[in-house]
Amino acid sequence: MAPGQVLPAQLGRVTISALYSPFVSAIHPAHAAVDQRSAAWVERFGIGTLPQRQELAGQGFGTLAARMLPEADEAFVQVVADFMCWLCGVDDGYCEDDELGSDPGWLAGAFSRLLRVAQHPDSDVLRGDRLAAGLRDVRRRAEAYAPPSGVARWVDGLREYFLAVVWEAEHRRRRVVPGLGDYTLMRLYDGAVPAIWRLMETNPAHRLDADVRDARAVRAVTEMAQFVICWDNDLFSLHRESRTSRHRLNAVSVLAHERSLSAPAAVRECVAQRDRVLCRYLHLRDRLAAADGGPGLGTHLGMLDSFIRGGQDWSITTSRYTTPDAPAPLPAAFTDRPSDSSDEPLAIPAISWWWSL
Repeated sequence: MAPGQVLPAQLGRVTISALYSPFVSAIHPAHAAVDQRSAAWVERFGIGTLPQRQELAGQGFGTLAARMLPEADEAFVQVVADFMCWLCGVDDGYCEDDELGSDPGWLAGAFSRLLRVAQHPDSDVLRGDRLAAGLRDVRRRAEAYAPPSGVARWVDGLREYFLAVVWEAEHRRRRVVPGLGDYTLMRLYDGAVPAIWRLMETNPAHRLDADVRDARAVRAVTEMAQFVICWDNDLFSLHRESRTSRHRLNAVSVLAHERSLSAPAAVRECVAQRDRVLCRYLHLRDRLAAADGGPGLGTHLGMLDSFIRGGQDWSITTSRYTTPDAPAPLPAAFTDRPSDSSDEPLAIPAISWWWSL
């Protein structure tokens, strides 16, 4: 381990205060049924070991999807919920495994085969594999909602996630902590947020012209939302990660390492970063909403708001992060005041362009 290196397990018990969140909380009325069906889906496809399946069944990923898509078609919410369960099966089964999660070469091969399944579900790759069977099921159900171009974008998001996880595995293998710049860039992908978002974009209610979707300002506001979601996840998962000796990367530990900060100071800096980005997100989102971008853009921006807030509401209640056997010091609510509302760009090369628009 490098001198001065800080990992989540070394930070100890750190309290996370109420985070800034100006969004309205909402949930799909069928959330309980979606949650029950996701638990049954995990069991039917045998996602993970028996203990992992039992954990997944109680963590409420159906509720998370219902919070992220409070007004979507119930069957579509179910597809997203099951896909997130599948992603956790990958994370808990591969990335959390001491041996497999530290072998980037092995992961690259495993992920390439799974990617082939997502691209061509009728291929004979990984026939009989449980994770592959679950992915085939999600892919085929997604086709009912998305045109081929939408499915292809979702597969590209999955590719980005797999590539970032292989990058993370190399850091686990070498037991090193990346710099903040590299971590920020890769964190936008290794949390699978783009893969989840691109599946959400296949929602029949979300029909955004490709030229609008790929415009600089819309790409920026979408990336900002993904940054906030990832930094929130790093804060909410810190206690869970601190209870293991595994080499896990986290924005708080990266900041503590790079800037020689104490654990509480690193948490404050992490919160300040996400608050500054969230303020920038709100500013740009409101500008876009006021422009004539058509009804599809309004739906896009509303879904981003729900994606952020849905993850927040779920994170402070799910057993995945509250860890009832050793209660996590997480907030019970949110605040309407940011800790940092500066419009100065963060000095992180991968994202500083957000302030140039």
